[in-house]
Amino acid sequence: MSRTENTNPTVAAKAQARFVRVTPMKARRVVDLVRGKNAQDAINILTFAPQSASEPVLKVLNSAIANARQKADAQSVAFDERLLVIDEAYVDEGPTMKRFRPRAQGRASRILKRTSHITLHVAQPEAKNQEGRA
Repeated sequence: MSRTENTNPTVAAKAQARFVRVTPMKARRVVDLVRGKNAQDAINILTFAPQSASEPVLKVLNSAIANARQKADAQSVAFDERLLVIDEAYVDEGPTMKRFRPRAQGRASRILKRTSHITLHVAQPEAKNQEGRA
């Protein structure tokens, strides 16, 4: 297995933000915009996206790109940020904080403050795919 990895070096990295105070449903809307896209295109999309969840997703993407750069330097592999693609992106549900709000006639209603775990994987496509496109 290690021989195939060395003969065809591809840089892949992952970044994760945990306990982000954004509901998973709202974060998934933003992550769906960038899944499968080029990393530079995704940065442009997230920078100008009107959703508030785009800010933490952009931070995670920048972290994943930085992780890929560090991995490439450690492996002494040529690294081109423009070739990175978001190959995996998902949002998991984190713990829900439960709060109570006073209501009429002495009652109380529960407020659920949801959190998310945002995960992005970036990778350079393999050299075979690059030659096939040219």
